[in-house]
Amino acid sequence: MEQRNGGLSILGFGCMRFPRNGSSVDMEETERELLHAIECGINYFDTAYIYKGNEEVLGTILEKNRVREKVKIATKVPHYLIKSVDGLEKIFQEQLKRLKTTYIDNYLMHMLPDIHIWEKLIRMGVLEWIKEKQASGQIRNLGFSYHGNTKQFMELIDAYDWDFCQVQYNYMDEFSQAGRDGVRHAAAKGIPVIIMEPLRGGRLVNSLPPKATEIFAKAEPKRSPAEWGLRWLWNQPEVSCILSGMNSMEMLDENIRIANSVRINELTENDRKMFENVKKEINAKIKVPCTGCGYCTPCPAGVDIPGSFRCYNVRYTDNFFTGMREYLMMTTFRSERTNASLCKKCGKCERHCPQAIPIRNELEQVVKHMENPVYKVIAFFAKGLFKK
Repeated sequence: MEQRNGGLSILGFGCMRFPRNGSSVDMEETERELLHAIECGINYFDTAYIYKGNEEVLGTILEKNRVREKVKIATKVPHYLIKSVDGLEKIFQEQLKRLKTTYIDNYLMHMLPDIHIWEKLIRMGVLEWIKEKQASGQIRNLGFSYHGNTKQFMELIDAYDWDFCQVQYNYMDEFSQAGRDGVRHAAAKGIPVIIMEPLRGGRLVNSLPPKATEIFAKAEPKRSPAEWGLRWLWNQPEVSCILSGMNSMEMLDENIRIANSVRINELTENDRKMFENVKKEINAKIKVPCTGCGYCTPCPAGVDIPGSFRCYNVRYTDNFFTGMREYLMMTTFRSERTNASLCKKCGKCERHCPQAIPIRNELEQVVKHMENPVYKVIAFFAKGLFKK
């Protein structure tokens, strides 16, 4: 299998959704799939401290089959649970024990929201801890996973000499989240970019509008919506590795087949037009026709206007749970909140909007539909975790 920046296989195994047998992980099936993935050239396996039981499952299988040295383990530390370097050390040692290893290849700050939280961790002494772990070989590469807007992503990328980063990116998030500009910015600095949610958790396969499915079906050559979505990503040289939560041998083999047949810059002008038509059909359900251009920013009150509209739209193009989860991550789980209810109705944004969107009125709708009682409870408890 092709390897790109940092020796990473272009297809990575996302371990959050291992095959299950009732309420527990199906160890036999998971072992069969992991070993098959390694045999076929997949060398990047992504898990996290908060993925219940997954680190231990991965570590047990790798140790049992003596294949630890053939793979790169990526796992994440929940910075939002860390109060001191001693606390960080305790979690790290627990992760080594779970993974049955003496080192982590790729260690991520999980869901790092903005530069202020990174600076808070630095004041805590995290940099000295990282240098010690890298000097001893216990951490090979340091990175972070991210949900937020392009500007804050670039600030984080420029704040430290990162070894890699992980972002949500797909053809529907081309101009949101870190976005194409963020991905290119990281790659231009030589930082490998790992992609999560390449198909929005399967929603760009299983929840497409009928007309979007029809557009894919008529395209040549004949490919599934999943294959088109993955090829859109692998087409870009800046994409180092795509994570897929493969929980069946059929899905694994299909993704391996696609990965072994892709080429950079293979998509044609007709292919790009097809994606635009698909996006139009998906966006037909949106509530606010925001293109994410950012001309309305910066907001004097601190509202992430494009981000708020994006999450509000996701509630209707995907589902309520996904829209709410992303709204929390993009506006609320950060040191300086950017949610819609901060709007002071000054109107400055509307004077610069090329779409002539009545932004103040639409932000009221975002507050009404997104900042419900459940949101307020979660926001209250998150306040202490994400303070500067």
